[in-house]
Amino acid sequence: MAVNTTTWNRIRYGLSAPIYDVVTAPLQAMGFSTARRRALELLSPRTGSRLLIVGVGTGLDFEHLPGGVEVVATDLSPQMVERAAKRAAASGVEAQVRVMDGERLEFPDSSFDHVVLHLILAVIPDPLACAREVSRVLRPGGTVSVFDKFVSDNERPSMLRRALNIVTNAAFSDINRKLGPILDAGGLELVEREPAVSGLFTIALAQRRRDPQQSMAADAGAVGGPRFVPGVRS
Repeated sequence: MAVNTTTWNRIRYGLSAPIYDVVTAPLQAMGFSTARRRALELLSPRTGSRLLIVGVGTGLDFEHLPGGVEVVATDLSPQMVERAAKRAAASGVEAQVRVMDGERLEFPDSSFDHVVLHLILAVIPDPLACAREVSRVLRPGGTVSVFDKFVSDNERPSMLRRALNIVTNAAFSDINRKLGPILDAGGLELVEREPAVSGLFTIALAQRRRDPQQSMAADAGAVGGPRFVPGVRS
């Protein structure tokens, strides 16, 4: 029987919402807040762009967002959404905050320039479905900010880690997921990847692949906005 399900996530994060900020405060101080800020620096949302946060939690990313960006944030838990909306208002961030499943985003295709996936890909039951949905709602060439825990794409988790994952997956997170296959499933290309929180976590910047016609248009200057090349920062 599956342990990590949408229903279980809605229950456990609904129950933890009132104490989430207090319980995770030491983690924020130990590097989570710095990692969030760095991940969003890599994303570099443009003024006037549309940005989606999937799995917003209590809204801890809001304080690191630049001004002039249209923000939409979602979370599976109504209790988390309530707290995130209050944090946005208190922080002066204009954001639409909605209850929504990250595996079934209720937005039209190509709706956003940027998507933020912080501490969600190791939690959501089907990260491949989430990646596909993120790619669908991103505009061609749109970018994704990732901050989470992953094992190396070429690494087989140890027996101890696999055993430990039975507990962690039920309690809070899958510790054996690999970023590469998740991005591939969504048609997303890795642009940058760097360690965070003493190397225990990963920050990554990815982008939605363009189809050939869109790539030629971008090369000709017909498509506005910054252009990313995998492995190269513009």
